Order: sequence, then structure tokens, then C-alpha cells
Amino acid sequence: MTSNSVDVLLVGGGAMSSTLGMLLKQLDPNLSITMVERLDGVAKESTDGWNNAGTGHAAYCELNYTPKNTDGSVNIDKAITINAAFEVSLQFWSYLVKEGKLPAPNEFIHRVPHQSFVWGQDNVDMLKARYEAMSAHPAFKEMQFTEDKEKLREWVPLIMNNRDTKEPLAATRIEHGSDVNFGAIARNMVNALQAMDNFELRVNAEVNRIDKNQDGTWGVLVHQNGSTQRFNAKFVFLGAGGGALPLLQNSGVEEGKGYGGFPVSGQWLVCDKPEIVKQHFAKVYGAAPIGAPPMSVPHLDTRIIDGKKAILFGPFAGFTTKFLKKGSILDFPMSMRLNNLAPILSVGKNNMDLTKYLISEVRKSHKDRCDSLRDFFPGAKDEDWKLAYAGQRVQVIKRGQHGGGVLQFGTEAVTTKDGSLAALLGASPGASTTVNTMIGILEKCFPEQMKSPQWHAKMKEMIPSYGESLVENTDLLLSIRQNTLETLNLKP
Repeated sequence: MTSNSVDVLLVGGGAMSSTLGMLLKQLDPNLSITMVERLDGVAKESTDGWNNAGTGHAAYCELNYTPKNTDGSVNIDKAITINAAFEVSLQFWSYLVKEGKLPAPNEFIHRVPHQSFVWGQDNVDMLKARYEAMSAHPAFKEMQFTEDKEKLREWVPLIMNNRDTKEPLAATRIEHGSDVNFGAIARNMVNALQAMDNFELRVNAEVNRIDKNQDGTWGVLVHQNGSTQRFNAKFVFLGAGGGALPLLQNSGVEEGKGYGGFPVSGQWLVCDKPEIVKQHFAKVYGAAPIGAPPMSVPHLDTRIIDGKKAILFGPFAGFTTKFLKKGSILDFPMSMRLNNLAPILSVGKNNMDLTKYLISEVRKSHKDRCDSLRDFFPGAKDEDWKLAYAGQRVQVIKRGQHGGGVLQFGTEAVTTKDGSLAALLGASPGASTTVNTMIGILEKCFPEQMKSPQWHAKMKEMIPSYGESLVENTDLLLSIRQNTLETLNLKP
């Protein structure tokens, strides 16, 4: 068995690993980094363009990011945090474009207005309250609101086609929303990394074992093309999407105990007929059905992937025991351990409504899905839409109080006390906030280097807001936003 020594081993070739690798290489070009990907190319799982909605999650249109307070008012705290995190991603992508490490912006990001659209008086009242709370904050000052039917026909002609206009309707809109091809970003970053010294990409390479060496490094066995090699790495990042949990368990670290995964599959209805596609130019999010999980908020989206336009509607949730789209049906049962069995059983017991919802989603026919679409687009015809399968999502299950379990919709970074290993678990808002999440991992796992003048200065060059809060310093947020919108061609 051959043995290789590296500073950093990145497991997985998606948005997370490619971003972390690029950040590290900018901070210290001398670092030796190896990326291992189990498939035959990078960004082919959840990061792939058609395996996610491509929404640049900035909380402009996602109603689930603005829950109601107990007094009935709208809480925008989460929306502000997510908005600031996405602005960090925009800064880093702008830097990479200027440095020639990402291509022209129109190859990976496009301006597509972000809208919320609701019907029924209760939902209209809710959306108006949301608009009033959000538009009062500088981060969302450009949000528009209307109940005017003619303005709605201008904003969303497809949705208004054949709709009963006697029903109360309302929408909000922000012009500089974005449609992002995260797969294109990841692939271009990996291409740029491969042009640098001391970086290696291994595809068709699967991690079989992770254990700690006596010298404090990690020994990682990688099976590739019929042979097994050992990588001794000072730092290991598990950014393998749904596959990160089994790898974290494989490492045996104390910090990974108690975590479980709840796999949820997704499907889309897709239309690529030019005569229909040209009538819609927006990402339009609605209110989630009662009992639906947060990641199932229905939305009708303009998608632009590799220069081709289409409309996507969904997602339709389902259940599978796979942790990856190209995974095994044994992934979920094999992830069960004595240390996470109680949380998993607790989540199953306390989320029966979610289970029933997923079962109902699985049993839907094509007509049933198109009927859901017709709530948004009343004139939709079944034959114009085809079913496509999204990437697999594994929601985090973790220990709660009194030994029970908590089902967490979001992402969670797990790092060891010595900072030698990190893993990213969970899903949405996922890729949109990757840069902010990876900076958090750098601060936990490379604390001394991040405090050094050299790394700090480089961080400020890449991300001008680094070290300052965009949540608190809204003047800085708006100033930086002008620059990133200009650089990435997102200005209306």
C-alpha cells in the first residue's frame, strides 16, 4: 500500500470542499491539498445545477425564513442573518472573477427577480406584515409590495394567466435576486485549483477508513481504480453532502456521536418549451402547505443552466433510505449506532405529521403534481411538464434535552477540539452560504493562522467585510452590495 502525506485532505468534490480548498490556497499557496471524489467528476451530486433550485438564498422571497412571533408580528432575524451570509458569498465570487479564477459571471450567475406570491386574505395580510417589517431594514429596503392585479400581471404574467382575480392576491419583489449554477462555480474553482502547485484531484476515489495516527495526523484509506492508498493528513474536511455523516461516524471522534441523518429526496416539474419559458422571469416562492417541512416550500423558478432557460416547479418531497442520489439503500440503516439510536427514534415518534406528509408526496401521480402546479400557474397543462429528480438531502438529527432527538432543517459544522477534522452536515440554505460557513471552519480549525497579519490581510482582500458584522453595519453592507452587484452583473 502506497502512502501519501498532505497538509489538507478534502473529501467530496462539491460546493463545500471546492470553496474551502480555494480559500486555503489563497491564504497559503504552499499548502499541499488533495481532493478525493467518489464519482467520476466533481459537483455531480447536490451541487449539480439540476440537483438544486439554484436560488441565491438571500431571504428575499423565502417565507419560511420569517416566522411569526408569539404576538403575531413577523420575526426577520433569520432573514437578516441569511442575507448577510449570502453577501459574503457574493464578495468571494466577485474576488475570484477579478482574479480570473472564475469565468465571466454570466457563466454561473444571472439576475432573476426574487418574489413571494400568495393568495387568500390571511396570506395577503401575512405577506403585507412581512413586507412592512423587512422593507424597514436597510438590507431589504428595495423590496416592493403590491396587491394591484395589473402590477401582478406585469411581474408574473404566467402565474396570473387564467387566474380568478376576484380572490385576494399579493406579491413582493426584489429585482437583484439571483439564479446560481453552483455546479459551474464548483467545477471552475476546481479547475483553477488544478492549475496551482501542490493540489491534486482524485476522482473515482472512495474513502474506506479514517483513523488518528500517533503523531496527531489522520490516516485515511482511499480506494481508487482497484487499489488502496493511505493519505496521512494534518487536516481532513468531510464535505461529502449526505455522505459526510457516515464518514464522520467512521472517524470515531467524540464530537460526531449522537448525530443521525433523516434522508429526504426531492423531485421537480420542469418545462423547457420556449413559448412558455419566455412568459416567466422570476423565482416565485409561495406559502408551504400545512404539515410540510421547510424545504418543501413551493416555488416556480426561472433556471438558466449552461445558457439554456427552463422553468422549474417544486420541490416534491419523498423518502428514501439513500444518503446520496447515487448512494445505497443501506445508507440510513447502516448509519444507526447505539449513540444516535435514541435521537433517531425520538425524531420518528415526534414527527409523525412529517412522515405522513412524505408518504402522501411519494404516492402522488403526475396529475397530482400538476394540480399543485396549477395553484401557481392555473393554465398549466400536464403534457408540458416532465419530472426530474433533485439531489438527495440529509437533514440533521441531533441530541436534544432529556436524551431525545431534534430534527434540524439547516446546516451544521462539526469540528474536533484540536481542529484537525471538520464535517459539514445538513442542507438548505447550503451552497448559498458556503463561503460564510467555510470561514467559520477556518476560524475554528486554523485559529492562529487566521489571526496572523498575513492571513487576515488576505481575508480582507478576498472578503472586504471580513471581521465586521454585515448584520450590524448596514452602511458597509449596502456599500459592498453595490460593488458585488456591479462585478457580477446583477444590477437591474
